[in-house]
Amino acid sequence: MVSKKFRARGIAATVAVLALGLAACSSDGGDSGDKTPDAGGGDKGGTIKVGFSQLGAESGWRTANTESVKASLTAENGIDLTFSDAQQKQENQIKALRDFIDQGVDVIAFSPVVETGWDEVLQEIKDAEIPVVLVDRTVDTTVADPYVTWIGADFKQEGITAGEWVKANHPDAKIFEMQGTLGSGAQVDREAGFDEVVGAENIVGKASGNFTRAEGKAAMEAALQAYPDMNLLFAHNDDMGLGAIEAIEAAGKVPGKDIIIVTVDGVRDGLQALVDKKFNYVVECNPVFGDQILDAIKKVHAGEELPKETIVVDEAFDQTITQADVDARAY
Repeated sequence: MVSKKFRARGIAATVAVLALGLAACSSDGGDSGDKTPDAGGGDKGGTIKVGFSQLGAESGWRTANTESVKASLTAENGIDLTFSDAQQKQENQIKALRDFIDQGVDVIAFSPVVETGWDEVLQEIKDAEIPVVLVDRTVDTTVADPYVTWIGADFKQEGITAGEWVKANHPDAKIFEMQGTLGSGAQVDREAGFDEVVGAENIVGKASGNFTRAEGKAAMEAALQAYPDMNLLFAHNDDMGLGAIEAIEAAGKVPGKDIIIVTVDGVRDGLQALVDKKFNYVVECNPVFGDQILDAIKKVHAGEELPKETIVVDEAFDQTITQADVDARAY
């Protein structure tokens, strides 16, 4: 294949649908190096040695994703897992990936903090002939064929879905857009999809809340001062939106009424805010696809052909959602 700049995006060549209607998409702890119990090593009994680097624990979504990964990549399922939490720092992930090379793992899987800056370590992995399964977020790299397959959500479509609801229901809204971690695939694509639909002229301001509740609150506090005519918030994840609710209420305004709130993720707390009429619309991003990651790892290890992209299909929710729906949520 010709070496060229390759950017993986959630637009799809192949779509794989999770068969869970309301089943569960945005991390804690240090670089834990957690391992499953030793099931005999990578060359015994068919056990596959896997190194998984999670980007962090910035949100309820990420926690649910980590739980799904760990529940699937078990010794009982033939996996000898080394798990590393990068605490949202790319340098921690790069170190973990190099450690996986040194350990001689059979397969590397990781969810990158940001899209760029991976060229050197991805080339090292490729030189070591270790296949890569990319999870959730995407990479922008000059390395040819940097991974075998990618599994995740269509972030741009999530932004488009949010934008279409805003355009249909609040076409004249003055919008503040709260971005996720700048440079991450989720931030880049959700922004692109949303802005494409609503138009730049309707967005009064933007700032990053880094996908966290605390930073979302701080960003909203600043936005309320900077953009007094703002009446709609689009937050790139639920946690930032939940932080924004605190700032809105502290300012004497009513979330969901004075300021319409649209978010992405669909974690239980986010959907509870929808039931409580503090959020107005939530686009799901499903984190519970550890079973698909397991399946991909086994097929990669066996040398089977895989689609370049597998997209986890999402739903969307408005204020017609019920408490029973929230209580039945898997995360």
